[in-house]
Amino acid sequence: MRLLVTGGAGYVGSVVAAQLVEAGHEVTVLDDLSTGHEDAVPDGARFVKADIAEAGDALDGVEAVLHFAAKSLVGESVEKPGLYWAHNLGGTLALLEAMHAKGVRRIVFSSTAATYGEPERSPIEESDPTRPTNPYGASKLAVDTALSAYAAIRGLGAVSLRYFNVAGAHGRFRERHAVETHLIPNVLKVATGERESVNVFGSDYPTPDGTCVRDYVHVSDLARAHLLALDSIAEGRHEIYNLGSGTGFSVQEVISVCREVTGHEIPAVMGPRRAGDPAVLVASSAKIQRELGWKAERPSLRDIVADAWAALPGA
Repeated sequence: MRLLVTGGAGYVGSVVAAQLVEAGHEVTVLDDLSTGHEDAVPDGARFVKADIAEAGDALDGVEAVLHFAAKSLVGESVEKPGLYWAHNLGGTLALLEAMHAKGVRRIVFSSTAATYGEPERSPIEESDPTRPTNPYGASKLAVDTALSAYAAIRGLGAVSLRYFNVAGAHGRFRERHAVETHLIPNVLKVATGERESVNVFGSDYPTPDGTCVRDYVHVSDLARAHLLALDSIAEGRHEIYNLGSGTGFSVQEVISVCREVTGHEIPAVMGPRRAGDPAVLVASSAKIQRELGWKAERPSLRDIVADAWAALPGA
């Protein structure tokens, strides 16, 4: 298939683009490089430097879009809500209109567990209430709402994949964020000497060791779900799937595994809870397992950390 991958020079987008190329698809990556890296575009893919609002010409001859381009920092979204609404929702609406104009009727959308906000139960299912607590999650939920409307009104075929915590690496494709907010890469930065210690926010949660529990999914497993979603798209329908391993690991467990994998001490500094951090966030992936046959093939936290560590320069 001829495919357009928006945000394909970023972390998850680059891994998906690489897997699509490996599967024999004709891939064009569109990215403005505001947070992505041109050297993350996989060999064999065509690269177009542009904003998603300028995607028109890149859609010529395209059969489907995989959409990753988004602003994704929760803190920044609170400080600059207009930026997040304009880019995440406004940019996506411009993309959808351009797709309509070019006759492109299929899209896989990179959504987020932030759409659920603070959940009432765990594991979280797709039917659970969506109550985002920040503009990032709200803007992503708004895109999901728009996709449902475009499916009903214009016959668009869409699949939204709601990620929980993505980690690990796929060969040379790894996390390289200018502002890193994810736990595993920040812990590994202590092992490489880029940080002196890792901060742990809260040690008095109702969990086995008192620290927050989160669901981690290997980026290669996550990317594979996008290929399955692409094959499953039905015009006039919008499906939503959660993506996680279904298993939770605490902050302390993550740090312990990072110490084991790297052989470094990795000092941890305990601090107070952060406002809005739920004790446990774990995904139910039962729906995507049942309907698309997806399951995490690399659910081991040690494998996730080891792959992330091996991809770091000089590790």
